[in-house]
Amino acid sequence: MTLEDLGYHDELEEYRLKNGLGDFAIGRVIAEHKERYIIKNADNEFEAEITGNLRYSAQERTDYPAVGDWVAFSIFDETKGLIHAIFPRHSLLERKAVGKTSDKQIIAANIDYALIIQAVDRDFNINRLERYLTLCYTSNVRPIIVLNKIDLITAQELSEKLAQIDERVTDVPVLAISNQTRQGYDGLKSVLLNGKTYCLLGSSGVGKSTLLNTLSDSTLMQTKAISAHSDRGRHATTHRELHLLESGGILIDNPGMREVGMADFSAGISSTFDHIVALSGSCKYKNCTHTNEPGCSVRVALEKGELDFSGYENYLKMEKEKEHFEMSLVDKRKRDRAFGKLMKDYKKHYARPKD
Repeated sequence: MTLEDLGYHDELEEYRLKNGLGDFAIGRVIAEHKERYIIKNADNEFEAEITGNLRYSAQERTDYPAVGDWVAFSIFDETKGLIHAIFPRHSLLERKAVGKTSDKQIIAANIDYALIIQAVDRDFNINRLERYLTLCYTSNVRPIIVLNKIDLITAQELSEKLAQIDERVTDVPVLAISNQTRQGYDGLKSVLLNGKTYCLLGSSGVGKSTLLNTLSDSTLMQTKAISAHSDRGRHATTHRELHLLESGGILIDNPGMREVGMADFSAGISSTFDHIVALSGSCKYKNCTHTNEPGCSVRVALEKGELDFSGYENYLKMEKEKEHFEMSLVDKRKRDRAFGKLMKDYKKHYARPKD
């Protein structure tokens, strides 16, 4: 195995040399467990932590390593490491943290493609699909839609679902597969390119871990059956982890997402709903909300039946969530500045050195 097999390329090597990191080992973070990391290089795997200096200089969660990151590290005790630097990322998948107003959760770094997996028998949902697409477009990750469990529906039902996607999604590859019969697997394997990194996105129980196990010809991830009572997936994946496939692709599995919270996804929303954005250019008012303003081209298209109503509603909902996140982020920054000023004043007036 070489570093190139893990996705290392000339730009990363150029950065290493320009920034004086030539004396350190180079590796990729393949797993993260509460700020303890597993790093893989061409020869071995290492359990590592970050240096105190890196921890001290970190301003937010994105300043810490994430699964998929390339890092420079020193080795001690043969299988232990200390991370000194994180290489620049060409992409970063993140979403709004569940239950938080303005915090973000990192999914993975340096992803080339995202396999957005939906189970056609129960999980199929165009609105959720548009959320995943927005997540990808915002993060500079190319999406590929994978419809799984097609053995559980008829050919006519599959054709109808593909038509629904075609009506609301443009310029995104769509693959239909079955983990049970392996139907469609040849087409899926053909998009897994050597040295490219893929991230699995989808709800619990849609077959992500089974897919990973099959593609790797091993049992990397434990899977659990679907509950017949609730029809919900019970999934054993609780953390992100990177796997090198025999075909040459690099795959990252993730915990199932019950919700895909919108954060600062302006660019992503514009790409997902490009047809609505194009229509809005003809609206009478530049700040048109496309709800009740006169001269709204989006509303006119909706009334003429030229625009899907469900897609329009999903667009408005995601725009509202984005605005709420941005307002929450502004409030958080104000609170942080106020707290910083309070601590500065305290140290100035009360934290005097003892005699």
